[in-house]
Amino acid sequence: MKQKVAFIGLGVMGYPMAGHLANAGYTVVVFNRSLEKADKWSKTYPGTIAKTAAEAARASDIVFVCVGNDEDVQSVLCSEHGVLSGLAPEGIVVDHTTTSATLAVAMHEHSKKIGCFFLDAPVSGGEVGAQKGALTIMAGGSEKIYHRVEPLMACYSRHSEYMGPPGYGQLTKMV
Repeated sequence: MKQKVAFIGLGVMGYPMAGHLANAGYTVVVFNRSLEKADKWSKTYPGTIAKTAAEAARASDIVFVCVGNDEDVQSVLCSEHGVLSGLAPEGIVVDHTTTSATLAVAMHEHSKKIGCFFLDAPVSGGEVGAQKGALTIMAGGSEKIYHRVEPLMACYSRHSEYMGPPGYGQLTKMV
């Protein structure tokens, strides 16, 4: 049985990435701050819309995040109705946003305190790569967790690589 996943952030990258997961047969719950994008996505792909990031997380084993910047990641994960308020223990967050390595380490530590896992996994390849499912992913965090989520990331990537401990995905992308 395929895992239930959430995708937070349906911008030019997240929209097709979430679509690739849905088309691969995963049960996908999406959340986007602007409901219009989520509505459009749900008319194109099989899946459901959550009213909050926490609601999406409650319905999922793995939560993928692809938003704008450090502040957006912190908000979508740590706010009152954020992912980490809804994710069950042992849940996994995979952050595809390009952020600072400092934030990635902080989110890893925060997730660990509540019994969850966090991978920083920024992507390279742009909008066309996301649409074609041909992104490159650099991941930092637990290698065991990386190997658990790699088959899902393969739905929208051509290549992914485990780079090392928390923050190393971000550091690799910066190089």
